[in-house]
Amino acid sequence: MSITADGRSKLILLARSAVRAEVTRTSIAGAQDLSGILGEKRGCFVTLTNRGHLRGCIGTFQPDKPLGEMIVEMGRAAAHDPRFVTNPITPPELDQLTIEVSVLSELVETSEPEKLEIGKHGIYIVAPSGSGCFLPEVATDMHWSVEEFLSHCCQSKAGLHTDAWRDPGTKVYLFTSEQFDR
Repeated sequence: MSITADGRSKLILLARSAVRAEVTRTSIAGAQDLSGILGEKRGCFVTLTNRGHLRGCIGTFQPDKPLGEMIVEMGRAAAHDPRFVTNPITPPELDQLTIEVSVLSELVETSEPEKLEIGKHGIYIVAPSGSGCFLPEVATDMHWSVEEFLSHCCQSKAGLHTDAWRDPGTKVYLFTSEQFDR
């Protein structure tokens, strides 16, 4: 998957407009042009940082709308990430935010999660008692091995024991992501 420069610009603009509208409590028109990549049903994440500090990250693997609309929805949600409920994004902070969009490939279940490629694959771990995911760049940013990547996702994102990814009742899915920011 390779998103054109024009497609990237449109997605970033949609995400930034959605975040601004949510923080300032104004309306946004949403995606009018849903041609090309904007019209595809693709999983996506919108990540917000301020000078390298996470301020919000929300996404979905199961889009029920075209990508252009999902980016608006995820941007609005990321502006109110529950992890920052006591320290919400404020209007003066908007111009300091870096908006990152990640467009995801299809999920592929794997029976050999230990064979994932660090920096290439993201993971989505699903067990009867919880689920969690990490985008591909998390392992690289944290300098984790494959086992650390899987274990941290189980423990810190899914609320499972660290080796839950090895359990027969746990499903591990791999995906790739095309990410860009501005």
